[in-house]
This record gives sequence, C-alpha cells and structure tokens, in this order.
Amino acid sequence: MSDSLHEPWLRGIAFNPAAPADVLIRLLDQAAGEVGLLMCKGRDLPDAVIDAALRHPAWRIRGALAGNRYVDPARLAPLATDPSGLVRARLAGSPYPRPRWVRPLPDDILVTLLTAQDGGEDGKLTENEIIGELESSQQIPLSFYRSMAGREHPELRIRATWRWQSLTPAQRAGLLDDPDPAVREAAQDRSWELDPERVEAKLPSIGSRSKGFVLGTCALSPALVEQCFADDTVHPLTWNPHIRADTVARLARHPEAKVREMVAARPDLGPDLVAELREDPDENVRMRARLHPFPRTWAEYCAINRVIGHGPDCTCPITDPSPGPSPDWFVACAASEEPVLRRVAASWPGLPAALVGTLAQDDDEEVRIRLACLHPLAPPHLLLDVFVTRPAHRPHLLTLPAFPRTGTTHLIGHPDPKVRALAAADPTLPEPPVEDPDESVCRAAAANPSLTPEVLESLLAAPRTAEGAAANPSLPVPRMHALLDRSLNEAATPPTAGRRRETTPA
Repeated sequence: MSDSLHEPWLRGIAFNPAAPADVLIRLLDQAAGEVGLLMCKGRDLPDAVIDAALRHPAWRIRGALAGNRYVDPARLAPLATDPSGLVRARLAGSPYPRPRWVRPLPDDILVTLLTAQDGGEDGKLTENEIIGELESSQQIPLSFYRSMAGREHPELRIRATWRWQSLTPAQRAGLLDDPDPAVREAAQDRSWELDPERVEAKLPSIGSRSKGFVLGTCALSPALVEQCFADDTVHPLTWNPHIRADTVARLARHPEAKVREMVAARPDLGPDLVAELREDPDENVRMRARLHPFPRTWAEYCAINRVIGHGPDCTCPITDPSPGPSPDWFVACAASEEPVLRRVAASWPGLPAALVGTLAQDDDEEVRIRLACLHPLAPPHLLLDVFVTRPAHRPHLLTLPAFPRTGTTHLIGHPDPKVRALAAADPTLPEPPVEDPDESVCRAAAANPSLTPEVLESLLAAPRTAEGAAANPSLPVPRMHALLDRSLNEAATPPTAGRRRETTPA
C-alpha cells in the first residue's frame, strides 16, 4: 500500500464511530499531525480520550477540544482555568464551524470566565478579551443573565446592570441599593436607559452603531421623538415599547410602508388604527395588521418578528429562548389560517406532538422547514425531505438525533452528490456505490458497514476510498491499530533515517 494512504487512514480512523479509546488516544501523538486536532474538535469522544486531551501538553490539542460542540461542555470545565489564554478563548468562543444550535455553557464555567483576574499564564490574551469572545458567542443562556443580579460575586452583579431593562423592578432596586459601592455605581450609571432626560443628554455621545439600539429600546423624551421625525430616523421607534400613543398613531400613518408595517402588529395599537391598517394599500402592512389579535403582549410581538421575513433558507442561530408567550398562544398560532403564525408555532420546541403531526403536512413550505429544524419531535421523513430539497439546512439536520440513517436507498440515483452520499451510507443498501464519480459518495459508500471484510481491504488500498474504509465501523480494531502502526511510525521516522535503513543489508 502506498505511503500516500497514511493520511487518509488516519483521518478515517479519527472519525470511525467504532474506534475505541485506545485507538483514538494514539491520534493525539504529534506524529498524527493535524488529524489529532480535527478529531478533538470534530466528533464525540470517549471519556478516556477527553481526559487525555485535557492533560495534553500541546495547547492546540486542548484548544481544539475546547471548541468541540459534541462533547458535554461540563467535561470541559478544567479548560476555563487553562494555563493558556488561547485555550480559554476557544472555550469562551463559539465552536467552529458555528452550529445553528448554540450550546449554553454551564454556570460554573461562566462564573470562572467572567470573574477571572488574568488571561492565562502565556500572556497571549487579557481576561477582558476572553470575556469579549464569550459575550459574542451566545453561549451565555438568558437564565444566567437573569440570575446575575442575585449572584454572590460583585463582578457578576455589575454585569447584571448591563441588561438593565431585562431586570425586574425588584432587581433594579436591589442593585441600586447593593452593599458593594461598585455595584451601586454601575446600577446608577445604567439606569439612564429608562430616564428620558438622561437618554436625550447621553445620545450625542453614543456611537452611530448604537444609536438605533437606544432609539429602539430606551425611554425617549418628546423632544428626542420629534428629532427622529425631523431626521427621518423613525424606524427604531416602531418597535420601542416606551413611546406614547400619539407617536404610535403618527407612525401608523407614516408615508413609508415599511414603517407602517412594523407598527401594524404592535400590542399597544388601538382598534381604530388596526382597522385602518387592514385596509392599507401595501400587502405586507395588511398582513401584519391581520396578525394583530395575536400579539397581545410584547413577548408575542417579538416572537412574530423573529419569524417574519427570514425566508425558507434562514439559518439564524438557535439560542436559549427568552421568556416568551404562553403555550396556549402557540397552540392558537398552530391553528391559524395565517401561514406566518403557523411558522411561529412550528418554531416553538414545546408544541404538542399532535400539532407537530399536523404541521408536518402543512401546505406552507416554511412551516415544514421550521418544524424540521426547530422541533425535537419533527418526524424523520420530514427531516429527510428538507435535507433533499433545502441544501442550506443540511449541516444542521445531520446533527439531529431523529435524522434518519436508513430508508434512504431510493435516493441513490439522485443528481445531487450530497444526497447520494447520504444514501450510500445507508447500511440497508445492497451494493454501496464505491465507484461513484463523486469522491464524497465513494467515501460514504466505503464507510458503509454492510461491506464484506474482503471488499473493505481492497478499498483501504485505493486512494478514493481509503479514508472511508478506515472510517468503516466494521473495520476490526486490530486492523485499526495495524494501520496506525504503519502510518504513525512512518510519520515519526526522519527521511534520512529511512534512507539509511533502506541501504542496510538484510
């Protein structure tokens, strides 16, 4: 067998689902090169392999493990205090490639990262740079944010003030009267968001990128509202929950259709304005106005806004849901004649099984797509259908436990090679297409556990199928070790030593 097959063998074994811990640990050796890194960040790992990677002297191995989205993040807790700040940053940042479902980190890891006094012994990063990675990663669940106001560590209570408007009145009062002066100062500093005069005074000093956030979320003075109309910067006002009724009415009659559209489903819109907007010349405005009986609260309004306008190929991150509408509201949405509301219902993972079955057959494609991607009870046949018809969702669908791995043989002749590759891996397929024109299909076919040992050996010797064959779960463990012996020994042997060995008489 050619030396050029060593790397495909290593890659295949690294992702072989049947490879035991003692096999995988060998791939942490320096001689395995990049394969060890790929394995540590790209697959689920046995406990013994995780332990070995956590103790590994190379920070890159530990860093790869820190970005693993398949390992229970609780197992990664030691990396929050890793000597290398680069490893800590990998744990704080999103796994790569970024998954649609963003895993929340456990509380103990979050507390450790958010209260760290340094960025690691290597001095590569500061603690604030690592925290910046964490805050942009979306791995902090909203439940943790909501608990920070009552945490023992003052630094966490200070951070709680940064989300001032998400706090309850009691939490705000508690922080303003906190025993720690630094917490009190932070609370006083952040309380400006609900003080119209302070907002008006502060706005000129706020950067242009943040002005939209302020205008859309903070309490605004009448003068500031008038300035928005004068400057034609009223878009953020359309979702601001603090504006007065007369301002809402002005926005509902704004000459720009997009402004009227954003106002049309506000829960504080009066019945006369609702009736008026239902007759609006713009279809999108009329549609939003038709939805008005449903968004009776701001949580319901936000749930609808998260769905409208995203389209069938939306791959926005799936994060920890905020406190949202009641289950009864979602159930009512599922029965609505409005496709938008059924899409909202399909996006809620708590929807009852009976309604999941109904929406799985919905006439609206976006309803079915959202159900497939976001609901844990979505039927396997729907997941497969969306996989075939919507390539944008394939990476996410393949991570779902309910995604079917059998029953795909009818797709073996599909023109899309990614669909054929799925079918080629189906263990019920009588003859996996190991000679398909596309290499990804060949690899998938070579990894099919239905292959006989004789065929598998021949595929290990062919460049197009060597990686797939090495990843085949039916490959005997002694054969895995033999392939590793050859590949790792060759990689660890200097070329000059190899030449001397070749010229030594037998």
